Amino acid sequence: MDNLLPDQLDLDVKVQKLIEDLRKYHRVAVAFSGGVDSGLLLKIAADSLGENCIALIGTSPSFPPQEKEEAVEVARQIGVPYELIETSEMQDPAYLENSTDRCFHCRIHSMDDLFQRAKDLGFHYLVDGANADDTADYRPGHKAAKELGVRSPLMDAGLTKQDIRQLARLLELPIWDKPASACLASRIPYGTTITIEALNQINDAESALKKLGFTNVRVRHYNDLARVELLPEEFEQAIDLRQEISRSLKEIGYTYVTLDLDGFRSGSMNLIFRNEERDGSR
Repeated sequence: MDNLLPDQLDLDVKVQKLIEDLRKYHRVAVAFSGGVDSGLLLKIAADSLGENCIALIGTSPSFPPQEKEEAVEVARQIGVPYELIETSEMQDPAYLENSTDRCFHCRIHSMDDLFQRAKDLGFHYLVDGANADDTADYRPGHKAAKELGVRSPLMDAGLTKQDIRQLARLLELPIWDKPASACLASRIPYGTTITIEALNQINDAESALKKLGFTNVRVRHYNDLARVELLPEEFEQAIDLRQEISRSLKEIGYTYVTLDLDGFRSGSMNLIFRNEERDGSR
């Protein structure tokens, strides 16, 4: 450790804390989405705890089928047992009405479903992939998880998204550079009712864009209008393929297709909160 550079030393300290915390829990179930955050957590938990670790993968209409398949494949590659758990948030009217605390209602159900299954299997700790950067955005879902007693060891260790990608690459996780993802309901404006039909339409639209070669993609759903977010460096490609993009999304059910000139950004539906803070309305 003495030969490490300051940044490497800091990262090593964070990792040691993460491992120590996981070992204190003895047996943990990891709420695993297939993303790089929960993927790194699962890998380190598996390496630290062996058979005292399991991956629980929550599934629902808001979780893209391809994400579920990728999560299962990563769990297999890491070599940990896993279970698919159908979560119950779609049965809650408070979630479906899609108010600004939608994520709270979602996580209350999904994390409780995972936690109950974890306990049934003899795992008394459920951990998630929330990291130190997640405190900078509007995250009612993290509040729900915390209320349920879900632990966030990456956050507790001070690991940032950059740290996590660096570690995942060093550990040769195949998802180390996987783009950030979020549930399909995050594409629907607050106040617009969440339906299975809308979630399926969004998933089909984003899948169509990825098949055309686009990487980080969001299709923000405004009933008959799709607001497409792409990386700015892919705008030229989008213009070249504009007719094919328009045709594909209209076949899926949209009447109007627009390209957001601000480009891809996670959590763009939460801009309303930042705007309210600036004008003093919150």
